[in-house]
Amino acid sequence: MIKELKYTFYLLIIFLFVALSGKYYFSENHKKKSYRSHQILNVKIDKYAKNTLLLKNNTNDIIEYVENNKNKIKKKYHFWNLLTNNEK
Repeated sequence: MIKELKYTFYLLIIFLFVALSGKYYFSENHKKKSYRSHQILNVKIDKYAKNTLLLKNNTNDIIEYVENNKNKIKKKYHFWNLLTNNEK
């Protein structure tokens, strides 16, 4: 008997939590506050972007590409031969 009452109490608490959270999250007051906070953040980002200095790009032609075709003769390795070969 006590076990069933405990489970119903737990379910009631979970249901109330979900219902009240949903009610607050989907309320018009919360939507207005979140929209205002997004607008304030957008204004702050725009102000910061206007005051930011841009540096000149000086990284042109900084990467040198090297050809790896110097060693044309490559030794072929076989996995099983490496395991059985005890000379090395």
